[in-house]
Parts: sequence; structure tokens; C-alpha cells
Amino acid sequence: MIEIKNKQIIIDGEPKIIMAGEIHYFRLDREDWQDRLDKLKEAGCNAVATYVPWICHEEEEGNIDLVGRTRPELDLVGFMDLCAENDLYFFLRPGPFIMAEMKNEGIPHWVIEKHPEISPITWDGRKTIAHTLDYTAPSFLAETKKWFEAVMKVATPRLHTNGGNIIAVQLDNEIGMLSWVSNSPDLTDNVLEDFSNWLTERYDVETLKERYPFDLENAEARKVGIRTPQEDYSSALHLDLGYYMRHRFARYVAILREYSEEFGVKDVPFVVNIHGTGGGRALQFPIGISQLYESYTQAPGYISGSDIYFGDLTVSTFQDLYLINGFMDAVHNEDQPLTSVEFNCGNGDFGNNYGGRLDPSAVDFKARMCIAQGNRLLNYYLLTGGRNYRMSKKRNDGNDRIAHTGERHGFAAPINPEGELNYTFPRMARSIKTIMAVSDKLAVMNEERDDVAFAFIPDYYMTESRYPTSEKMQNMYRNIEQNRAHASWENMARAMLLGGYRFGSVDIQNKPIDPATTPVLALPSAGYLHRHVQQKLVDYLQAGGGILLYGEVPQYDMEANPCTILADALGVQPIKVERDSLNYKLSIYADGWAAPRPELRTHKAQTVQVDEKAEPIVRVYGTDEVCGFDRQVGKGRAIVITGVYTCDVEFYREALEKLGATATLRHDCKHLGIFMTSTANSAGERFLHILNMDGFDKEIHVYDNGEKLLNGRKLLLQSMDGLMLPVNVTFGEVEVVYSTAEVINVDPDKMEFRLTQVEDVIALNTDREILQSDDYKVQEKDGQKIILSNKHAKVDDHLTVFFQ
Repeated sequence: MIEIKNKQIIIDGEPKIIMAGEIHYFRLDREDWQDRLDKLKEAGCNAVATYVPWICHEEEEGNIDLVGRTRPELDLVGFMDLCAENDLYFFLRPGPFIMAEMKNEGIPHWVIEKHPEISPITWDGRKTIAHTLDYTAPSFLAETKKWFEAVMKVATPRLHTNGGNIIAVQLDNEIGMLSWVSNSPDLTDNVLEDFSNWLTERYDVETLKERYPFDLENAEARKVGIRTPQEDYSSALHLDLGYYMRHRFARYVAILREYSEEFGVKDVPFVVNIHGTGGGRALQFPIGISQLYESYTQAPGYISGSDIYFGDLTVSTFQDLYLINGFMDAVHNEDQPLTSVEFNCGNGDFGNNYGGRLDPSAVDFKARMCIAQGNRLLNYYLLTGGRNYRMSKKRNDGNDRIAHTGERHGFAAPINPEGELNYTFPRMARSIKTIMAVSDKLAVMNEERDDVAFAFIPDYYMTESRYPTSEKMQNMYRNIEQNRAHASWENMARAMLLGGYRFGSVDIQNKPIDPATTPVLALPSAGYLHRHVQQKLVDYLQAGGGILLYGEVPQYDMEANPCTILADALGVQPIKVERDSLNYKLSIYADGWAAPRPELRTHKAQTVQVDEKAEPIVRVYGTDEVCGFDRQVGKGRAIVITGVYTCDVEFYREALEKLGATATLRHDCKHLGIFMTSTANSAGERFLHILNMDGFDKEIHVYDNGEKLLNGRKLLLQSMDGLMLPVNVTFGEVEVVYSTAEVINVDPDKMEFRLTQVEDVIALNTDREILQSDDYKVQEKDGQKIILSNKHAKVDDHLTVFFQ
């Protein structure tokens, strides 16, 4: 039995951490399967994931091969059974779209050729440039149902609930991504008719006539009116089309689930994959959340999974990963856990030209952060490379192969196409094994948080499609995109994390915000914000909440209509937006309690007129216009920063403390560059999670509520290293009170540790006798048994403690 409950994945009554590796069986010779599974287990993984490429298994219509009749490597059944023989869980990803650099994103050529009507038309009646299809076209769904029938027929007897090893099934892959990246929403005749029907259900007749000055029931009129919208209703169309697409994607996912369950796949989680990271950043990742959150929150039994393509995790980017984990959690139902189903690993050399060269810490750091924030499943993608074979029918498309990456595929994977391990494998394996050694503890732990949350507004990321010539759409999108991420993430969020704050996120658009549960809110704000959200924020302030607003005070709602509910409550009137230019070196300076601080060059500042109740704290040099202020609102307080203020850690810490949020887990290293958080369970067992993201060693003390942890020991953080240190964690008859070393294995008569210090200290509470060893000495102090390592971690970092 598999349950999704309390943000946990529970298998047969036991909460689990699933560490999977993606192995594309169809890209490997069958005789290589066992070798790759051996290496997956060597990495510490307990599960295998794979796409199932429709384009390969049904190259010819009606001839579905899932047992290797046409090619040995297409024996999906044999591969699943081999994984079961290796005691590995299985995560099935049957599409129909799989991407994975496959031709047609994994859809058979014959499907597209047989049903030309499913190839979408977009703005101005153009064909889409991406290889996407109309998900809800009846003919496409009919073909997909046949495909699902075949796959689910072999999957059903292998479900965990039927005694097999399949623990999850993904429905499609990265839904909506292709339309977004090409700014070409699906606007087929089928979609337009369905959209019109949806509008009719959503609005009354008079409202609909006001919003759209054409006959929605007339097929030709709606083709022109929607595909080539006029400026007077373009902002309304933006909002309605975005909401409709969310609804459409959710309906598509529900249909795929219906097919799966009809053919026997039940009582396992159904996974929806969220797209959006790339180029080492996640600034656009919430677009995928915005598109798909209705899909995976529409009913019990769904979980969402992220795509994590970050490259190195550095001080420049770490806040991105932390924030998107928070945003995913913000829209989840109360039982849904975080997972990452494309957790990129390897060296980043995607072009096979040494154009990528990631540090070995990259995947280690990302795994540690995700686990600390509550991810219960990570799927290392792509764990092993392979090859793209030629299809039996030549198409004269340049290579006639199943994919467009050439003969070899997965150049960057920790296990290359020929089965060799690259330099990233050992560090990746070390972190997986460290996590799995204490997975029973981590599987029920949650991150401990301070009294502040980061606001998430899904509609700020509903910017995946815009009519190219609409000035109104462009202006709104430009303003939202400038203020929703970038500066607010890189200055406010980064400063919060470097200052020691541990925080989640709150969906303030769809869920209540209560000062009792969220005392302080960090709010990236654009010039546009829903009327109901503005009112919700005012009510929150009046009830005693604190807001740190960064960006602009909104003047419009999300359809570009004037709306100043929040501005009026703040007693503020926006004046203009000043911008840096070649001949104008826009500078801002601190005032009021924020002074004295150095004057700053900046690229943008919204100037505002404030009332006598506000204290100006940031002004524009030369004009003294206000672009930051502090003001009481009802029982609450708002600190508003409308000038792009740099990542001044002490400035944001002071602001948050004035609002009522204090970072309780701190360190004393002046060099910063450290990410630190903690997790705990209901029994009070904890882990400290620490990353040193710089290339030099650091010494720190760790404080919790002002008290030194680890008995006051100073920690040496090695360069580019991560730590997960136990505090009051019990393993059988042994309680680790604290340790400067990581637990990497627990057996009945021994515990193994990864050393991190010149002299590591492990404090235990136990009645068991600790056997003598040349590797350590044992002292007794205050009823605890103190183990002092005789090994220098940089010489030999492995220590085994033996018990009688």
C-alpha cells in the first residue's frame, strides 16, 4: 500500500525517501542493463525511473512491442522485472509526451500524419513552431488511450499494490512547456470552441459581451477575435486564456488518470512534472507551477515533481532553488510532499564539447537543500547515457534516429554512454548514501521555520503567452517580469537566507494569510495586483501582520484597470518610475532608521508620496523623493522598498526584526556564503544542514536562539562542502547528542561516520560499551560518552565506532 499523507510517501506503513536514477533501457543494449543497475545501486539509489517512448514501441500503427519482439532493448517488461530482481522500486513515465530529446517529443510520426488537425494553430492563424499537439483533441486522446491500454496492461501486475515494484506513474511530461517557450498557445478550432464554452460557463451574457465585442458562438468570428485579438480586450483575454489553459491541462491530466485506472493502474501516486529551470537559474520555473498547479491539486492521489537544471549551486543561485521548493509547497494540498522527478546530475557537458564543467559539489548541494526542505523523492536525471538507434523506416531527417542528439546520448551523465563513471559520480554517490543512511529519520522530518514566509502569486507567472503586437500586454508583462523575481530574489531572498532565515512560502492569491500562522510576509510586488489580493493584504495588515514589500506599490489590477486598495491603506501615492540611463546615474540613499548606509547606484526606483504617518527610509539622490518607507497600518506594520536595494544582509535583517521576525539559527562567519537550515521530527530529533558555497574553508560557531550548539565547538567548513549533522537523534540504543561528523551507516554493532574536522567530536548517550580503537579515544563527561577522532578529515574521512 502506498499513501501520500502528511507530506510523506508511505509504503507499507513506513515513510520513505526515494532516491531514483533515470535509466533509458531503450538506449542501452540489453546485456548492459544489469551493469547500469549495479552502478545505480553503487550510487546508493533504491529506485529506477524511465520514460517509455511511444515513438519506439509503436513505430508502426498497431504494432506495439513492449516485450522486445522487434528490438531486444524494447523489452520494457524484461527491464521492469530485472529491476524487481534487484530489489529496486520502479517509477514508470509512459508519456504520451516524454521529450528526452526524442523526435516529436516521443510521439510516433504516424499519429501526427494521420491526424493533421491535432497540430496546433496559434496567434494570427500561424502553425506553432514547437512540436506540440492539441492535448484535448478527440483523435489524439483516442490514440493515447490505445497506447495507455498497452502500457498499463503490462504495468498493472507489476504495481507495488499487486506485489510488484512500480510505486508511481507519471502522466505526460512538462505539459504546456512547448507552447510557453515558443509563445504559441494551442488555438486549434477544437480549443477555440472549448474555450468559448468555458467562457460562457464562467460569465453571464452581458459581462461576456463587454469583455469580447464579437460573437463567440460564430466559429469564424472567434477564430479572428481570439487568434488576432484587438487591443481593447487583450488584457482580458490574457487573464481568461491563462485560466482556461490551467483548466484544460487539469482536464487532460484527469483524462490520462482515467485511462490508467480503467486499465488497472490504481493506488499508486500519479505524478505531474513541472518544467521551467534552465541556464543555471529558476527565475521562470514558477511559470510551470502556474500552468499546472490545478492539475496536481484537483484530487487526492497526485504529486508534483520539479525539473532541477541548475548547474553549480552557488551564492548567486542558491536562493532560486530554495524559493521554488517553497513555491511548490505553497500551492500543494496539505498531504502532498515535494519531489523532483528530473533532478539533473552529471558534469553539465550537454553539448559533448566540454562546454559544461560543473563542480562535483553541484548535485550534492542541490540534493542536500531539497532533502532539507522536505523533498521525499529525487530522480537523478540522466543517471546513465546510451545511444539513439536508427529507426526501421528512414525519414531522411538528417539522421533517421529516434532522437536529435546524434548517436550517443547523455554525454553529461555520471555514467557515460559506454558505462564509464565520470568525475561527478563519487561525490553524488557519497551524498545519496549519506541521505539514505538516515532516510528513516529524514522521511518524517520537516524544515524548522522562522516567523516569515515568502509570498507567492501564481498569476504573476501566468505570462507564458502574449499576443506579439499588443502594447497593453507587453507593458503589463514587462512590469510583472521585472518585479516578480530577479531583484527581489537576488537581493531580498538572498539576504534573508544569508542572514540565517529559514522560511517557507504562502500562496496569497488562493489561500488565506493569517498573522497567527504567518507573522511576517516578504512580498515581491509589481505595479499590477489582483483587487482581491490587495484587499487580503490590507486585511492582513489591519489584523497585525507585517509586510516587507519589495518592488512597486501596485496601481492596477491584473486586467490593467486602476486599483489602489493597497496603496490607499499604506497612505501612499505612486509618482513615477525612475530608471538608470547612460547619462543619469540613478542613486538612492538610506534615511530614517536605515541610515547611515552608503549611497547606492541602482537601475530602477518607483518614487512615492507618503503621508505624515510614514517614516521615509530610502530616498533618491538629488530629488530626495521617497522610494522606501516604514508605516503602521492598523495593528500591523509595512516596510516598503520601491527602489532596487542591494543584498545588504544587515539591512533586511533589521527590517524583518522590526516587523517581528528573527533568524534563530545563526552563525558567526563574517564571510557569509553559507546556507544553513534545520529539520526536526515530532520526537525532537534534528539535523543541521549546512553548505559552504565558497571555494575556501571557513570556521564558524552555530547558534540556536543565541545558544551555541555542538557544545560550543567551532566547526571547520571545508570549501564547497555540505554537512548534515545529527542533534539528539536516536539509532536503536544509541542517541547521538551531537556530532561534527556525518552518519553514513548504522548497523547493530557499529556506526560509521564521515569526518569533517581536524578532530571530530561525537557525543553519545548509550548504555552500550564502546570498543577501543586506534582511530578514536573515548571520554565520559556529564553522563555522555565523548568520542574524539584520531584522524584528520582531510587525510582520512572515514571512522567506524564499534559497540559491544
